[in-house]
Amino acid sequence: MLRTAIELADASGIESLTMRRLGEELGVEAMSLYNHVANKDELLNGMVDAVFHEIELPSHSDDWKTAMRKRSLSFRAVLSRHPWATTLKDSGTNPGPSTLRHHDRVIGTLRNAGFSVAMAAHAFSALDSYIYGFAMQEKSLPFTTEEETAAMAHIMLAQLPADEYPYLAELTADHVLKPGYNYADEFPLGLDLILDGLERWIEQPAPETLRPKQ
Repeated sequence: MLRTAIELADASGIESLTMRRLGEELGVEAMSLYNHVANKDELLNGMVDAVFHEIELPSHSDDWKTAMRKRSLSFRAVLSRHPWATTLKDSGTNPGPSTLRHHDRVIGTLRNAGFSVAMAAHAFSALDSYIYGFAMQEKSLPFTTEEETAAMAHIMLAQLPADEYPYLAELTADHVLKPGYNYADEFPLGLDLILDGLERWIEQPAPETLRPKQ
């Protein structure tokens, strides 16, 4: 049931997912689904938990920075496969076991690296804000392929007086229109900036309240 619900959401968006349509896809009456979930909210929570199950957990064999980079890249890839999940990230009041295990491993990786509780919370928030934000931005873009990107950039250039918007015109012409440009390539660059900043932060003297546990 969860697999079919996720497939429907992937194909048509979360707004199109109803218990009736899910029942039709499964070949059963919609009311029979309530033998497995109490309501639609419970179904959505289960879907989110299934999505978290797909994310690579930070490995104990990696240093914290490598582990968090792999996990972040995996998370962004999962959200690309299931873009509807970006709107449900905070909707569940009863997170499932995969969600809880994921969060616990992320926090544990940071704590074991020397981050204080407060610093771990800040780092977790910074990383996930970037991951979710990038995924939502990517979802809203009016293009997906290199050809569509180039076509959109040419349209923008035609509408941008270079003397009025010189830097926007420059970025479009000298960056977006370069052969092989892909907006998705921006993600690992931004991720590394955040990880590098966290690395410097944990290595430098910090106020007492944020100082890593010795």
